[in-house]
Order: sequence, then C-alpha cells, then structure tokens
Amino acid sequence: MNFLAHLVLAEDNAQARVGNLLGDFCHGVDISTLPPAVYAGLLRHRAIDRFTDAASEVRAAKALFSAQRRRFAPVMVDVLFDHFLLLHWQRFDQRPYAPLCQQIYQDLWQQRAMMPPAMAATVTSIVQHDWFASYRSLADIGLALDRIAGRIRFANQFCGSIAEIRLHYGELNQLFLQFYPQLQAYVRQLGPEQTALAASTASG
Repeated sequence: MNFLAHLVLAEDNAQARVGNLLGDFCHGVDISTLPPAVYAGLLRHRAIDRFTDAASEVRAAKALFSAQRRRFAPVMVDVLFDHFLLLHWQRFDQRPYAPLCQQIYQDLWQQRAMMPPAMAATVTSIVQHDWFASYRSLADIGLALDRIAGRIRFANQFCGSIAEIRLHYGELNQLFLQFYPQLQAYVRQLGPEQTALAASTASG
C-alpha cells in the first residue's frame, strides 16, 4: 500500500503515523533508537506490506500490466490503490476525510525533526502540495507515476503507464474493492500497535 493507506490504517496519534510512514524511508536508520510508538508504527507498516504482497488480488492486479512495465507494477498498484481508497472513502471509513487529512498533515509536519532527511523532504512536499487531494484525479496519478519514472536511473518504459491503468481501470477497481476490506480486517486482527510492540520485544 502507498502513503495514504498506511497513514489511514495507523493508530490515531502523531508518532504512530510517523512510524507507519517510516517504513518507506528507514534504510540506514537505527531503528533501535526510535521512540516506542514510532517503532510500533513501523512494525504495523511492515505487517501491512507483507499481507498486501501475499494477497491474491494484489498479485492479480500486478499481472494485468504489460511485460515492459511489469517490474514497476508494484509501484503502480500502490499509488492507484490510494486513488481507489479516496474514491470509495465513505464505503471504508466512517471518519470525515477532510479533517482527518488535515490532522495527518499536521501530525507529520510537527514531527519532521525526528524524520530521516528523505522522509522529511517528502513530507514537506506532501503537506505543501496537498498530495492526497491529487490522488482523486486519474490524470494526476499519471503525472505522479511519470515523476517516479523520471527519477529511475536506468533506461525504462515506465513513463506513460497511466495508459495501461486506464485500459484496466475497471478490473483494478474491482480488485481493490475485494482486497481492501480484507486488509482492514487483518489490521483489526493485529490489535493495538503497542500490543504488537510488546509481543515483538518479548519474542526478541
């Protein structure tokens, strides 16, 4: 899952949200120095990623893309699933979206000092440019994917991937609708993040 889903599935506090986002930026970070709530959020991020990668619906979504873009399918699906989450928000979350999004932005902004540089830079861009609002537009999803393609340091055919998304949009939407309730149930099964942290500490 991409940034929005991880943040929405996090517990409702600033450090948990930082931890749930940190999973995409923790290369080189000494996780043993993290505050307990941040570390607990990181554990949830990793659990969500494992569940997502193993899901048959997610594998089916990735398989829809052409061979020339298949290696980038995980990125495409992650970003697109945030689009579908917004599209179907009221179906999956009882919280009003606008105030929740503003609270997420505020929490991340206030915690930038504790983030690794790449994460702090991304969070600054997310907040200042209201990334999540742009996820509603399929055209903006295409632009976001093209920006990612532009940062890849080897020759690739990732750019223009929105054409394939449009081609398979209905199927991808249905796969998301099948998958996301399963992910929500899995997260509920995980229980509170602090419980997961205690279990991890005890087993370690």
